[in-house]
Amino acid sequence: MIQLHYLLASIFPKWQLAVILGLFFAVAQAGQAQTETVLYSFGGPSGDGFDPNGVILGKKGILYGTTYQGGTYGQGTVFKVAPSGVETVLYSFGGQPGDGTSPTAGVTLDKAGNLYGTTWSGGSCDGGTVFKLTPGGVETVLYSFGCVYGDGYNPYAGVILDKAGNLYGTTNSSYGTVFKVTPAGSETVLYNFADHPGVGYWPDGGVVLDSAGNLYGTTSVDSIYGCGTVFRLAPAGTLTVLHTFDEDLGDGDGCNPMAGVLRGKNGVFYGTTLYGGAYGIGKPPGGTVYKVTRKGAETLLYSFGGQSGDGTWLESGLVLDKTGNLYGTTWRGGAYGYGTVYRLTPTGAETVLYTFSGQLDGGNPLAGVILDKSGNLFGTTQKGGTYGGGTVYKVTP
Repeated sequence: MIQLHYLLASIFPKWQLAVILGLFFAVAQAGQAQTETVLYSFGGPSGDGFDPNGVILGKKGILYGTTYQGGTYGQGTVFKVAPSGVETVLYSFGGQPGDGTSPTAGVTLDKAGNLYGTTWSGGSCDGGTVFKLTPGGVETVLYSFGCVYGDGYNPYAGVILDKAGNLYGTTNSSYGTVFKVTPAGSETVLYNFADHPGVGYWPDGGVVLDSAGNLYGTTSVDSIYGCGTVFRLAPAGTLTVLHTFDEDLGDGDGCNPMAGVLRGKNGVFYGTTLYGGAYGIGKPPGGTVYKVTRKGAETLLYSFGGQSGDGTWLESGLVLDKTGNLYGTTWRGGAYGYGTVYRLTPTGAETVLYTFSGQLDGGNPLAGVILDKSGNLFGTTQKGGTYGGGTVYKVTP
């Protein structure tokens, strides 16, 4: 298909090529159970962002997210996309001293319409930031990492909010930390993995909060088997390793959870691993979906790569519907090698809902998906689209 794309590009103007390829892939993928719609393609207008990091759903069906690159200063953006597909760049990073740059995660929305997130780099000491963006597009750097010894730097994941407006997240450089930032911008390191060898390090995913104030998350690596952990951090600062991954046990366990965990019902948490599983032992990519109880019992729900057209390489986390089905994306695999959107039933039966072609429909969905009340799935792809800068897409039931 890639060869066909370049052949057509040598014959037809860009606008005609877009129409032809759109029709071609619509026919080629008509057999898929779900329909994908590209709501927006990045990289076209001047000052637009590209390489998006996922979306969240706000009021009136508006989607909000960030891009790693692009914008007025080339350092990434915060954007919104209306249901009609109209995109607005709300903020371009890098235009003022001490501003953050290059966000690698999406945003969180409060009741007043403010957006909160992190940037991987930039800030007063170039260690990344936690920022707030008002509905009117006014940005405030709440905290700059790297200025104080031991506070961590380079937050790869986003942040979550508690009822008091405090923000919680992780940094993943120098072994990593779990942190708290108050609405006023005061930061506290809740846990520094460098000070506790043996419990894992590099928490690439974020954290989730339970009603008792415990935080749950993952580390992508550990010093025992090298495959990472699932942990619980109590309000008092005590960390408990709930599960240590080990793909070499021969039981198909996963390896390297890059995303955090999803909090389900009855003390169960769900997550994904980048590698491992029954079909990825010692030969990545593979990947798994797992669940872990509050007491640390782990169950492997699904191993990727065991059937033709299956996805592989799970960078992102999961969402859960009312009936207990899990939804997510794979960065690679599928019929064309550019990733998939999948559904997993409570019994572990997987269905590939959509396979990306890497062309106009997008490719390589690094971020996961979100659900609306009608069961529609929304997400982003890193590549593809009309201009090659990635897409915001919708997959209907």
